[in-house]
Amino acid sequence: MAKQEPLDPSRDKKKPQLPAVDVQALSEKVISNIEKVILGKRKQISLALASYLAEGHILLEDVPGVAKTILARAIARSIGCVFKRVQCTPDLLPSDISGVSIFNLKTSEFEFRPGPIFAQTVLADEINRATPRTQAALLEAMAERRVTCDGQTYTLKPPFLVIATQNPVDHEGTFPLPEAQLDRFLVKLSLGYPSQEEELQMLQRLQYSHPIDEVAPVVSAGDWVACQEAVRQIHLDNQVRNYILEIVHATRANENILLGGSPRASLALQRASQALAAMEGRGFVIPDDIKRLVNSVLNHRIILKPETRLRKVKVEDILKELVDDIPVPVSSDYYANQGHF
Repeated sequence: MAKQEPLDPSRDKKKPQLPAVDVQALSEKVISNIEKVILGKRKQISLALASYLAEGHILLEDVPGVAKTILARAIARSIGCVFKRVQCTPDLLPSDISGVSIFNLKTSEFEFRPGPIFAQTVLADEINRATPRTQAALLEAMAERRVTCDGQTYTLKPPFLVIATQNPVDHEGTFPLPEAQLDRFLVKLSLGYPSQEEELQMLQRLQYSHPIDEVAPVVSAGDWVACQEAVRQIHLDNQVRNYILEIVHATRANENILLGGSPRASLALQRASQALAAMEGRGFVIPDDIKRLVNSVLNHRIILKPETRLRKVKVEDILKELVDDIPVPVSSDYYANQGHF
């Protein structure tokens, strides 16, 4: 068993404070609202909202028919954001996403007609069916929250979120996302099949109408932006940051891994752990926050060596072994007395 090291209280000069915005209350409202249409998936919903609060994007990889699209629509409706859906196909052009300039005969000038990427919540359905050129049209928007068309740069309205879906089973006619684009997604989630009892409740709810039609905004877009700003104020002890770095660096040194986590992965773990702490009403991050996020944040960023894949070794199993072997910083009596942990 890995040796536990106490946190050094001398590293902190002041006690971390809870953000002025009640992130916990607002996120709980959104979760409860989404659960009106998606049953038994609180863990996945919480991780999706943590990614959203961390200003990251979400990749939903699962079989058809498990409510991936409904989750995206429910998130957008719950926060009162403009929602657009793009059905990705091989003939989809980059301009179909970003927009196009057309000539106005009345003014004799070109006018820019914005595409669906200018919505606040964008669903790229079956993203791996779009060509690499079209997939790349999302990169600038996801990384920099802006779009450049015909030499003109447009800033996207916050809160901006891209939710992409893909089917891991059907590979015919698909274009797998390159590593550079996978790295842009903060988390990769899988909803999975519901239990028989949950599916029975779903059948009863859907007999006469779809519950998504009754989902109304419970949080304004402005309040959600304030929550995102508050998340940045959540405290991290230096040893907690080092814990993040040790996990990510271990993926780069592991003999079974061809490509480990990037510096963007370290930042994603930090930002997501801050969001998770805020959602639980804490003004500080604890190691358990990071443990809960490791698989969702790092799984899609790691490439195994060919011989490792032949042995049917899974990324999640390797990540679990790495986390188990790394010493976990624990609270000292000082932190217990000060209410930090």
